Amino acid sequence: MSVFQQLRREWGLLITDPWLRAFVSWVPLLLFFILWWIFSAAIPRDLAIGVVDLDHSDLSRNLVRHYDANSVLRVSNQYASVREGSFALRGGEINALIVIPAMLKRDVISGHPPQVTAFYNTQYLLTGKLVSSGLLLAQETFAVKIDVLKAMAHGEVIDQAIATAVPVSGQITPLFNSNNNYAQFLASAIIPAFWQVLIILVTIVALSRELRLQGLASWLEHNPIRAIVGKLLPYTLILWIHGAIFLYVMFCVLNWPMNGDWGILLLSQLLMILASQAVALLVFVIVQNADVALSFAAAYSAPSFAFMGVTFPATNMNTLAQIWRDLIPVSHYMQIQLYQSNHGASIETALPQMGALILFFICFPLAYQWIVHWILKNHKSDVHNVRIEQA
Repeated sequence: MSVFQQLRREWGLLITDPWLRAFVSWVPLLLFFILWWIFSAAIPRDLAIGVVDLDHSDLSRNLVRHYDANSVLRVSNQYASVREGSFALRGGEINALIVIPAMLKRDVISGHPPQVTAFYNTQYLLTGKLVSSGLLLAQETFAVKIDVLKAMAHGEVIDQAIATAVPVSGQITPLFNSNNNYAQFLASAIIPAFWQVLIILVTIVALSRELRLQGLASWLEHNPIRAIVGKLLPYTLILWIHGAIFLYVMFCVLNWPMNGDWGILLLSQLLMILASQAVALLVFVIVQNADVALSFAAAYSAPSFAFMGVTFPATNMNTLAQIWRDLIPVSHYMQIQLYQSNHGASIETALPQMGALILFFICFPLAYQWIVHWILKNHKSDVHNVRIEQA
């Protein structure tokens, strides 16, 4: 059977298999949309916090209003005791608990710095970071206003008072993602991670179809290379279209910054698809069991997002984590996407990561050798033994 005949046969199998048809048509598009919708708010706002005001002074109430005025924070409740507030924090009702000391106003008037305590869960990285920065900003603003009022009470004009209260001011200007858009930051990495899971899943499901229909040996015995190319090529093209769609939506529809070369990104996507298919093929022909292969694929590809180096710096990972990261194709692709979208890097910058993706292609000859020496050899031996017994 020629490659063209294999392709026609595979299209026919794809049309008649409802699960496989769903995996390559509406399911990925729906999940891409859901992932974007989850982060569509872009900038988190009104994170609920609780306050325990032990001072009950006009100054403490003013401080609470400063917390509530911050766009990131929302004072959802005030508690009578720390115990009551801690229960709400542990129960997830609030993201942080602020405890204002009993002698806040007296300490401020006497010139002693009061200690306002904030409790929040740093295990929630995004929420913890936002709550922490929001609280610091609100307290710094409140402290500056107090210092300005004190300076003005000593006869300074407002400009002098501000200069006294804030002798050195700073300005932070983000080089990338200037609006702190968390949809751009997270969804642009989560979608490729999910896409890699989908590539491996589709490859294993397509191969398992042959295992159910006729067995791997019968399918591969005439020409393994032609059979595999005819099997995987349609899915390579469809999955490549998926990748082009999510790039178009991110950078053209949503207008996220794209400073690089579309050709480099699309070529890198193709290399990532082939690399993922190579890994999936090798695993499947070794285990020759769809359930085991899918379990391995889940364990292998599910942690991709954590090892990309987007939410946690790759340089701070230990040796084992960096090895695992290097063994995941999407981590190499993601570096290319980030450098193209943010930096507009040249092709020379992308070549090392492209080379890393091409190294995964070694799984294709390894799978071929396994097919020849284990699957087909054992099949021929079994057929020979059957003929002897029949004779």
